[in-house]
Amino acid sequence: MDQIPILKLGDFLLVTIQVELHDQLALTLQDDLTEKLARTRARGVLIDISALEIVDSFIGRALAHIAGIAGVMDAVTVLVGMRPAVAITLVELGMRLKGVRTALNVDKGMQLLRDSVHEPGAAPSRS
Repeated sequence: MDQIPILKLGDFLLVTIQVELHDQLALTLQDDLTEKLARTRARGVLIDISALEIVDSFIGRALAHIAGIAGVMDAVTVLVGMRPAVAITLVELGMRLKGVRTALNVDKGMQLLRDSVHEPGAAPSRS
């Protein structure tokens, strides 16, 4: 079965989706990320979707659900790398992705996570 790697970077988890995300893979990611959040007690999750060309309503709901789980576990979720076509599709589907913060790229997303969890020495965000 396919699996998406989840990397720990300090207090954060980094998820870089490099394959098309089908329904079962999204559910597996949800379970794996929940388990890793519980095990590591990470304070933030950065999900890079720059390789995704298509996000349907199921995947959109899965991303929102992941953010909800992270929030309950006291972690912030930032979604980065959203293509314009994906953003348009989500808006047309009426999806709000409640609880998901967004940033243009991984650098800005990591800064947003640092600012969100008030890490000492975090520089102000320039988004």
